[in-house]
Formats: sequence, structure tokens, C-alpha cells
Amino acid sequence: MEFAFTSEQKMIAETARVFFTENATRERTRQAMACDGVDYALWASFCQELGFSAIGIPENLGGAGLGLVEMAIIAEAAGAQVAAFPMFGSLVLCAQAIAAGGGAGQREDLLPRLMSGETIAAYGHAATLVDDGNGLSGEAAFVAHGASARIFVVTGNNGAWIVKADAPGVSIAQLTTMDQTRPYARVVLSGVVGEPLAQPGKAIAAAQRAGFVAIAAEALGGAQACLDRTVAYARERIQFGRSIGSFQAYKHRLADMMIEIEQARSAVYWAACATDEGAVDAELAAHAAKSFAADTYFMCAGNMIQLHGGIGFTWEHDAHLFFKRARALQSMLGNGDWHREQVAAMIFGEMA
Repeated sequence: MEFAFTSEQKMIAETARVFFTENATRERTRQAMACDGVDYALWASFCQELGFSAIGIPENLGGAGLGLVEMAIIAEAAGAQVAAFPMFGSLVLCAQAIAAGGGAGQREDLLPRLMSGETIAAYGHAATLVDDGNGLSGEAAFVAHGASARIFVVTGNNGAWIVKADAPGVSIAQLTTMDQTRPYARVVLSGVVGEPLAQPGKAIAAAQRAGFVAIAAEALGGAQACLDRTVAYARERIQFGRSIGSFQAYKHRLADMMIEIEQARSAVYWAACATDEGAVDAELAAHAAKSFAADTYFMCAGNMIQLHGGIGFTWEHDAHLFFKRARALQSMLGNGDWHREQVAAMIFGEMA
């Protein structure tokens, strides 16, 4: 597969890079961390001024009609700044689920509100979710930005529902988590009246496809930022009369990071492009990209701390924002071992 960005995709990438660099600053991110993990001004600008929230939604549903390649470009730029906003849960998971599997009324009601940023949605999976005729009961343990959401897309092993956060029987408890830029909540349902999605299978599949690719792209952006910031530090920091970046062992670590990042880049955009084109290996590519890119990010974030020396180990240094986000991404939507098991099962299944 030969892949290169179109002129439109290059423009989106540059616009997103400038937007997040100028607006998702460390000061604003840390202010959001001290509250509920949402930079609401950033979120409003992202949705209403740039209109990036419409990427990935079909034109006939009011969206921009673009695909996962463009969504990956946005996620990569956001990941490079560890942006504190609910794009992943609200747009990547929930909006994709509703667009693919919601009824006409659900799409008309919810998608414009999600794309405008007026309403924040969160996605939760409750393996033990049951509908006994009196309402939904179950628990979604780790719901990203769950405490900020006004609606939930809740999935179980046999369906998917829209649930309002203020519905009777809904209990939300914000959790203390490692990554404060994307805090989790526990959502407990006790006899809650939910609105079933018309096609739950399509909704869940669409959310997973977009989620795997978006996490991988976000990890790619974070990994590249770790390398770029460490290279900049290596040029400035002087030790024994020379920049520390001139030492061979230091350069080897940077080279290792670069090699892994370039492999991750190929995996991410292979997955995004294959999904958009409906390629037969799209599912395999998505699992491969998520596992490889997330692990690459974690490796690069760890190296970033070590290669910054003593200052990198201080709690206040931004390296820890990247490290915490990297660790969180490794666990989201399945860890690396699980994704690699899926890849192995697909490969050996084809060989059988």
C-alpha cells in the first residue's frame, strides 16, 4: 500500500498542529486537571470555531464526510499536547456509535449536540449489564470523562443504549486515576430506563474501529512529542563542556525512539486507511496499530524522563503528563497482549 496525505489532509494536519500548540498549553492543561479534566474553552473552539468535531460523521448526518485518516490526524495533534478535552469519548466512541447504529431520531437529536460541543457524551461498557424489563442494571467501571458527561452510550454483551446522566437510577462516582487529563468515573445503573440503539452491533463495531485507530494516533502524537522535546533538551543541556546530545549512549536512545515512532506511524495510517477503504485486513491493522503505538508511546515517555536527568524526575515536569497518558492508553480498549492475541488468531485462522 502506497500512502501519502492529500493536500486537504496536509492542511488539516497543519491547522490542527497550530491549534493545539497555541491553545492546549501546559498552563491550561494543568488548570483543567485541577477541576474535571476538561478545558472547556479548548473544547468550544475545537467544535465550534474549527468544526473538527464533524470529522468522521457522514455528510447526510450533518458531518464533514471525512474518514478515519482525518480523525487520526486530529488525534495525533491532540496527543502531541496531551490535550485535556473529551474528544475520545464524546466524538470518537459515542458519535461514531450513534452515527452507525442509532435510529433516525437519535441521530437527528444527538449528533448536532455532540458536534457543537453543547453536550458531552461518554462511552461505557458493562459486561454484566442486564435489562430485566424494569430497566437497565449494571456497572461500567472506567468511563473516560464520565463525570463531565450529560449522556452515556452504554453497551453490554447483548445491546447498546442511550442513557441520560440525570436519569433516575444513575450513579456517577469520579475516580482517582493516574492520568488527570482524562479522568475516569464509575457509572452504576440501577433500574435505569435507557433508549436502545436501533442497530447495536453496528454501533459497537463502529466505536471500536474508531477507538482503536484514535488511541493509536494519539499515542503516535505523544511519542513524537516526547522525542522532539527530548531532542530540544539535549541540544540545550551542557555537561562536561558539551551538549549532552553529543554523547553516544544518549544518541542511541534517541535513535531507538525514532525508529519505533516511524514504525508506529506506518501502523497507524495503515489501519486508518485500510478501515476507510474497507480493506480485508482492516481489523487486523487496527489491533496491530493500537498495541504497537501504545507500547511505543510508553517506551518513549519513559526514555523522556530518564534522558532529562534529574529535572525529568521532578513531579512538576511535563514529562510526567506524557508518561501518565501513555500508561493509560496502554490499558484503554484492551491492553497490548489482548490485541496481539487477536492478531495472532486472525493470522493463524487464515493459515488453518
